[in-house]
Amino acid sequence: MAPIKVVVNGATGKMGMETVAAVSAEDGLELAGAVCQRERGPVLTLSGGANVPLSTNLADMLEQTRPDVLVDFTNATACMEAAPAAAGRSIHLVLGASGLTEEHLNQLDAMANDGNIGVIVAPNFALGAVVLKRLLEQAAPYFEYVDIIESHHEAKIDAPSGFAMALAKAIGDQRKFQRNVPERENLPGTRGGDYNGVSIHSIRMPGRSAHHEVILGTAGQTLTLRHDTLGRDCYMPGVIRCIKDVVTRKGLVVGLENILGL
Repeated sequence: MAPIKVVVNGATGKMGMETVAAVSAEDGLELAGAVCQRERGPVLTLSGGANVPLSTNLADMLEQTRPDVLVDFTNATACMEAAPAAAGRSIHLVLGASGLTEEHLNQLDAMANDGNIGVIVAPNFALGAVVLKRLLEQAAPYFEYVDIIESHHEAKIDAPSGFAMALAKAIGDQRKFQRNVPERENLPGTRGGDYNGVSIHSIRMPGRSAHHEVILGTAGQTLTLRHDTLGRDCYMPGVIRCIKDVVTRKGLVVGLENILGL
């Protein structure tokens, strides 16, 4: 069986570099090309010494390499510029870009249907994070209060994180939770963001990777669920799974849990 040919968009970013290494090392996958924002020359040299084509022009790279899958680790704007270029060429999509909105997801759904391709969007590719989300969905009906505390490195472009919003929507779209409103707020915004009563707090500082903690409360007790990302390598099994899965699918899938069957 021929290997699945992959192009990585955002290949020189932190997640992109991890993905390039993981795809290169995986049996059954072929790293066909890499795309970055800033000019770095015509080739990307891998850790083993091999070279793959590198370009700042995504459309040219897709025409040159004709991949089966485009993996995107950029931002919402760049991702939504890349997606039509791939979908128009019947290239499947695995998207981990930050900041995708409901409107973006509707557009991606239409692209998947029109192009007869698979599109997987994952706010988080870590297995432990996906398990946290599933546990939260099971526990939430028994509690009245929910706070989500997420922390990332100081250079993260959005707040809250896409995964924190996914957690809030997973439970906050089903019901409205209770949320304390103090008689006097000495500093505006201290209680955090409000999503249907779910309070969301974002921390941004050096030394952080990706950390999500959910505290659920009811009379006389609290329950705390927490996931810590200690290295970006934890995302790679999920990314590889999505690449291998997306070529067998048609339509849009949101969330790694729907690929894993959780």
